[in-house]
Amino acid sequence: MNANELREKTPDQLREELANLKKESFNLRFQAATGQLENPAQIRAARRNAARVKTILNEKAASAAE
Repeated sequence: MNANELREKTPDQLREELANLKKESFNLRFQAATGQLENPAQIRAARRNAARVKTILNEKAASAAE
């Protein structure tokens, strides 16, 4: 998922995407704690994607406020 794809989405779609990423992050952390996680890099990717979504949401909020 890249920033250009996210910029095309509406704020509501972005919030939904953020909620999904947070659920995924929780599940990945749970798998890591129980030793079931095969690829630990997934945690980092999910965290970064969530940050990317938050950044785009903040950009949209700032542009709407102007």
